[in-house]
Amino acid sequence: MKKATRAGAAVGAAAVVLLAGACGSSQQSAGTTTVQPAAAAGDAYGGGAYGDAAGSPSQAAQAASDSSAGVGTTDDAKLGEILVDDQGRTMYRFDKDTAKPAKSNCNDACAQAWPPVPASAKDAAQVPDPSLLGEVTRDDGSKQLTVAGWPMYLYAADSAPGQTNGQGVNQVWWAVQPNGKKAGQAAAAPEAPAAGGSGSGSGSSSGEDSGSSTGKESLALSSVDDPQLGKILVDGKGMVLYRFTKDVAWPMKISCVGQCTEVWPPAKPLNLQQQEQAAKALGVDKKLITNIKRPDGTYQLAINCWPLYNYSKDTKPGQASGQGVGGTWFAVTPGGKLAK
Repeated sequence: MKKATRAGAAVGAAAVVLLAGACGSSQQSAGTTTVQPAAAAGDAYGGGAYGDAAGSPSQAAQAASDSSAGVGTTDDAKLGEILVDDQGRTMYRFDKDTAKPAKSNCNDACAQAWPPVPASAKDAAQVPDPSLLGEVTRDDGSKQLTVAGWPMYLYAADSAPGQTNGQGVNQVWWAVQPNGKKAGQAAAAPEAPAAGGSGSGSGSSSGEDSGSSTGKESLALSSVDDPQLGKILVDGKGMVLYRFTKDVAWPMKISCVGQCTEVWPPAKPLNLQQQEQAAKALGVDKKLITNIKRPDGTYQLAINCWPLYNYSKDTKPGQASGQGVGGTWFAVTPGGKLAK
């Protein structure tokens, strides 16, 4: 897998960036969890809309479902940016499902060939717009991940991270863009809006006023030149942002909770357009700027997987009175490092 620093090893031809497998130094190597290879075409699952099933579909489905513990993205050479699970395996959507309302129509034998991604995967998400993530209750009562209303699946015939063997199967199965749309479908007809949002991927429920992304107002995340610290990150109001050294980027751990957040409020999350604008202004890869889910269920801005905070005692833009507090709080460089 690939680190969020963009310096890790690629998985096949893909560059995976996700919370559970990319933040900091990964403890998992590519291909540690695999799915059994597909059976020959023409078996019970090859003739319908499901595609070819794995040789032992129930085992493949169980292995895939049990191990999907996160959501991230990868850059595929042919399809562009697509969604993957924490093992780097491609996620798919099914044309016979619906997004408004969210409904899965892949059950029984279909679900063995195309294991549903469990809804719990959204709790460890490293995607541009987490507000697009949701869940749907399947016919068997289990909860399945949705993106812009569309139920998400793996493909049992993808036996290694980065594979996209399910793309276009029977012209009803497709890899998925981060905004929930079909990957590799540039000329496709417009899709119906998904439940709970427009499906555009830009989202406005991330905590920032959408008006700030017009370009006529200050950036929601930028940097200033501090005479002692050099370039450091500031929010849309010019207030300095900080990192807490007791937090952990991998595996993700947020240590500032409860009363700590009264002194060090978590930085507000940004929508997709704001993230892209900030990345361009800062000169960093847009995938370094993300929103992470806190223990209380709210979202917080992060840089290179490190949670960002404001300091309640900073009273004016550019003030960095939180620098070095307790030997654990520091301003942050545009690349996410501690400013010292």
